[in-house]
Amino acid sequence: MVLAGNGRWCSHSQGWAVLTDGVRLSPRSFSPPRCWGHPTKLKRRVCCFLRKIEAGFSLFFPAVWCQAQSGTRSYGPVFEEQPAHTLFPEGSAEEKVTLGCRARANPPATYRWKMNGTELRLEPDSRYRLVAGDLVISNPTKAKDSGSYQCVASNPRGTVVSREASLRFGFLQEFSAEERDPVRITEGWGVMFTCSPPPHYPGLSYRWLLNEFPNFIPADGRRFISQTTGNLYIAKTEASDTGNYSCFATSHIDFITKSVFSKFSHLSLAAEDVRQFPPSIKARFPVDTYALTGQAVTLECFAFGNPVPRIKWRKLDGPQSSKWIGSEPLLQIQQAGFEDEGTYECEAENAKGRDTHQGRIIIHAQPEWLDVISDTEADIGSDLRWSCVASGKPRPTVRWLRDGQPLTSQNRIEVRGGELRFSRLVQEDSGMYQCVAENKHGTVYASAELTVQVEPETAEQQSLCLTRMVWISAAIGPSCLSPADATKITLAPSSADINVGENLTLQCHASHDPTMDLTFTWSLDDFPIDFDKSEGHYRRASAKEAIGDLSISNAQLRHSGRYTCTAQTVVDSASESATLTVRGPPGPPGGVVVRDIGDTSVQLSWSRGFDNHSPIARYLIEARTLLSSQWKQMRTNPVNIEGNAETAQVVNLIPWMDYEFRVLASNILGIGEPSLPSSKIRTKEAAPTVAPSGLGGGGGAPNELIITWTPTLRDYQNGDGFGYIVSFRRKGSQAWLRARVPHAESLHFVYRNESIAPYTPFEVKIKAYNRKGEGPESLTAIVYSAEEEPKAAPYRVIAKSVLSSEMDVSWEPVEQGEVTGVLLGYEIRYWKDGDKEEAADRVRTAGLVTSAHVTGLNPNTVYHVSVRAYNRAGTGPPSPSTNVTTTRPPPKRPPGNISWSFSGSTVSIKWDPVVAKADESAVTGYKMLYRQDSHSAPTLYLASKSHIDIPIPEDFTHAFVQIRVTGPGGDGTPAEVHILRNSGTCSCPSPSQQEGLSHAPPILAVAGSQ
Repeated sequence: MVLAGNGRWCSHSQGWAVLTDGVRLSPRSFSPPRCWGHPTKLKRRVCCFLRKIEAGFSLFFPAVWCQAQSGTRSYGPVFEEQPAHTLFPEGSAEEKVTLGCRARANPPATYRWKMNGTELRLEPDSRYRLVAGDLVISNPTKAKDSGSYQCVASNPRGTVVSREASLRFGFLQEFSAEERDPVRITEGWGVMFTCSPPPHYPGLSYRWLLNEFPNFIPADGRRFISQTTGNLYIAKTEASDTGNYSCFATSHIDFITKSVFSKFSHLSLAAEDVRQFPPSIKARFPVDTYALTGQAVTLECFAFGNPVPRIKWRKLDGPQSSKWIGSEPLLQIQQAGFEDEGTYECEAENAKGRDTHQGRIIIHAQPEWLDVISDTEADIGSDLRWSCVASGKPRPTVRWLRDGQPLTSQNRIEVRGGELRFSRLVQEDSGMYQCVAENKHGTVYASAELTVQVEPETAEQQSLCLTRMVWISAAIGPSCLSPADATKITLAPSSADINVGENLTLQCHASHDPTMDLTFTWSLDDFPIDFDKSEGHYRRASAKEAIGDLSISNAQLRHSGRYTCTAQTVVDSASESATLTVRGPPGPPGGVVVRDIGDTSVQLSWSRGFDNHSPIARYLIEARTLLSSQWKQMRTNPVNIEGNAETAQVVNLIPWMDYEFRVLASNILGIGEPSLPSSKIRTKEAAPTVAPSGLGGGGGAPNELIITWTPTLRDYQNGDGFGYIVSFRRKGSQAWLRARVPHAESLHFVYRNESIAPYTPFEVKIKAYNRKGEGPESLTAIVYSAEEEPKAAPYRVIAKSVLSSEMDVSWEPVEQGEVTGVLLGYEIRYWKDGDKEEAADRVRTAGLVTSAHVTGLNPNTVYHVSVRAYNRAGTGPPSPSTNVTTTRPPPKRPPGNISWSFSGSTVSIKWDPVVAKADESAVTGYKMLYRQDSHSAPTLYLASKSHIDIPIPEDFTHAFVQIRVTGPGGDGTPAEVHILRNSGTCSCPSPSQQEGLSHAPPILAVAGSQ
């Protein structure tokens, strides 16, 4: 291609353009010819251009010039560095925080800073200093400096504001100094230790110590430490788990690491329970887990069970992602995307059964620009349309700024969501513009400078421009292509209406010179469609050269607009357009304002949002309070708010409560995104409307009446200065006594008077008050004054030794009339002969029972026993003590030399008699536990001598047998044998081996339960 004269291609901020006599040709209205393609087609094009040169034509622009580059061009601020979110550790040795800000501008920019929307005063003696554009905060503190910061850069061309950056303070306090309760469970069962971490920010990582530092508990299939709560889970306890446990929490803030650990909690295990039981999931991931695209998602799942359960994960409504990282209790998804959204199931399984838990992962996204504004030069008096389009979930809202200030519709300027239109531009419209897209997850800014040219083109210049364009056409067209070969649209796209989520194909077919390459391009509202960045919404519907159909999948509201199909060869093009309307739920209402604030109602008003091409049918109003982050639908007046309304009254509110409100619009296609929350308001105060609950009492010291109640929740206090008024009188009397108890947290009142007799009934009632008045009274309750210890003692106490370590105690009860109050039970005290009664062990019964079973005694020992009655006031006098001597222990030696023989349907088993030693109790017989196999139920046989005959089935092959002595001292150590049909002697284990076998399932599990 030949450019005659001084014409040349010139670089422009928006791409390549030809500048001729001051007329700018944008890259969208003119493209340099393309010289690639099939060889035969290239030959045709070269021939075409040569013919033009031979005929005396040349492709050129007379007096073409490039925009002068002499001198330095002035331009508005463009950020090169913006402030970033900063986390400052409390107690750090660092004495300052620096928030960065730098902008490129000519003339150079000046800088200001805002904190929480208010401009900072940078005075010489202030803790805030400006270093270049950076903000330096000396000796930062959470109370004064925590908040959101923005940098403002200005020069004579305009002003821009940076993204917001938060300054937060990280901290980790110490664990509570309170001792932790010991834990005692049966060996083989599961157990959970709660961490209860101290206040902190940001999150923590957790480990657990066993007995001492640094003996950390490893994470294995049997033990699991939740990184969400810090709790420790043990699926099935073992003997080695006995010990002291402490939660170890660590905070990581940049280069600073701090750790704290809790008080120890002791775990002790009771006798082993070797029964198997199915899984029970204890660590559950939430029903709804929210995550942002690109973030890592972790779900936790852990179960108790015996055997230790295995954990499996599955996605119920889609294929498993290749990004999964599975390690049994955890499901981790790296860089989550929308394809990872769905319902997930954790399954815990062992030999006894299974347990499952389900929950959803919901993926949201921060705003991300799909289309932004760029620096623009425009003629005075012309019209201009700018558009910003952002993706995100929830759908971002878009607002506009001019020179750092909010821009709204006015006179010649129309602001409609992401679209900004100017009519008849004036020089004062020049400046720096920003579009801001935001949702609850973040905010993005896009900036551009608008320069309005002072002098418009003259009619002579416009005519000259047309001449130049005709010259180009004359140089290429008629001599190369005949009218029959010109590119034409033969099937144009048709306008259509569809709903959100539906699919559509816009048709576009064309005819062209077959010796030329034909390409199709599509644009939406004059912006080219980039198929690679369309997130799968756009694709070519056909690979054929003459067909350029556009397929739109899962259409969204942002896909509405005018679609233009352009069929283009190297020398000509043709275009046709159609309008696509995507209907969907309404957009968010705007400008929610609260007024006419009462104690139980407010008036709400809002501005109408986009109806998204389907009329708004009705509005819903939601609110949330300080007490809950959940939004709840509110009652309104009118009950149903019509779609043409822009105000409504919200009723049935709680007095003296902080509220935020938001408005949602709905149409036949669903409920749209909510509005931004209103500013926080507090309803007016009112007198209480609910009486306190849980009225009761009793107990205490002599001559006292204690009245208790449940403290009233914040929801029902209705105002400041909250307290309680307690009224009481002796039952049967007339006059009421009243007492005011301040503070909402109060939960009891104590009335002391020497005239109050023990266990006297009082009538009691209560009501609440605040500075607006008193509320209703509760129903009357009966509360008794403090009791008195029982005055009488039980009698005829009998203690009888049962086994070497157990005894039974019985007695005659005290008369009810001898107890002032409610008899709660009896206390048995027992102590060894030679010890003092003050050192006695104690066992308490509940209720009116007159006997007790005492365990844990020493064999062959004399004990003294007494019994006392007790109530809430204490214990009464003791009964006369009685004595009991526990029996000697059973023989330790198990039966030996066991043999057996078979006779028909009977097996005869013999063993050597066990002879008791002098310090052991006599042998009165033998117990034999017989089990056919490991799955059958055991059978207990008793024998008075050292042999026994047992019936067996015809198909008998083997059996498991345990034999032990029995007598007054209890049961002795068992001998265990495996009887086989083809043998008759015992290869009995040694006593040490017997001890090892005592833990082997399944025989001894049953033996231990006898």
